[in-house]
Amino acid sequence: MAVVSPASPVTKIRLIGVISPTGMLLWLWAAFCLIMILVAVQDELHNPYIAWWEPLLWEGSSCVVATMWLLLQRHYKLRYAPYLDQPLQWFGRHLVWLPVLIVTFIGFAYGVRHAVYALLGGAYRHEPWLFVIGYESLKLVLFSGLWLGIIFGFDSFEQWQAQRRHLLELQKSLAEAQLSQLKAQLRPHFFFNALNTISALMHVDVERADRMLARLGDLLRISLQINDKEMTSLREEMRTLELFAQIMQERFADRVGLSWEVDPNLLEAQVPMLLLQPLLENAFKHGVERSVGPVSIRVAVRRQSDRIVLEIRNTGSALPTEQREGVGLRNCRERLKVIYGSEATLQLANDADSVVAVVTLPERPG
Repeated sequence: MAVVSPASPVTKIRLIGVISPTGMLLWLWAAFCLIMILVAVQDELHNPYIAWWEPLLWEGSSCVVATMWLLLQRHYKLRYAPYLDQPLQWFGRHLVWLPVLIVTFIGFAYGVRHAVYALLGGAYRHEPWLFVIGYESLKLVLFSGLWLGIIFGFDSFEQWQAQRRHLLELQKSLAEAQLSQLKAQLRPHFFFNALNTISALMHVDVERADRMLARLGDLLRISLQINDKEMTSLREEMRTLELFAQIMQERFADRVGLSWEVDPNLLEAQVPMLLLQPLLENAFKHGVERSVGPVSIRVAVRRQSDRIVLEIRNTGSALPTEQREGVGLRNCRERLKVIYGSEATLQLANDADSVVAVVTLPERPG
């Protein structure tokens, strides 16, 4: 994945995700109930006619029945989840329960208060029932609206998180399928060109053709060994590249000179498998095959800040004004885009008497 700064939105989402939205909602509810109880106790603390436990009982009984309804809503939240993208329907399906909430709230809360006072030999006195019903109904409408709005926000956020995770999984599956398709295109193309090279020597120099077949067998063995891997170490990539270069040098022994400049400190870094082979193949195809004089090819790998720069340079050719990319080069670009997004680049340009292909990747240790 791309490196994310501490202040980025993705990091914030991950930090929030440590506690689930439902868990955060319940903690918020617990804090709300605690504040309501403390405020009630504080209001009556200096009232000589009110015992300390009475406001605790009043608010505590209200919080208990409200908590029961909150837990009931949490238990059946999936039933209402399909309506989160239709807020009016979501709120409407909750508010139809408001009359039942009012009846159960008043019956339970006031019943508990009357029972506790009776057990203690006293009587719980309150306003006339008509006033209680009106007052508690209005209070419940206001608090229900407030908390339904909060619940809607938390559930919407949780649904967004789930949809985001699902989208990321789909993107990952799509990327893997796309990579598999690109690799399936690349390998036949790679071996087809190698076999063409061997075919050109079969009736000219059997011994050289035999050496090339042996090296092609080694290449095929490596390819099969890493068939299920998209990434490989730079050391393995260089070994594969050397085998391919040896095959091509057998064909153009007197016309090409290769040099290698690879930073040994980068050999364990991870790079896409068979990434450089099409670029080296292009150097032979456009530089060596089309030139009558000697051609130099240089393969270089170096570190530049926190990035890896892979360069293949060849003499003997020049890019045309309107260049059309072949299968190998196009696949390289597509694979880099799928694996790294915008973090990797592939540039092909004329440089004095040479053509240079430069791949820049973020460094990933092995």
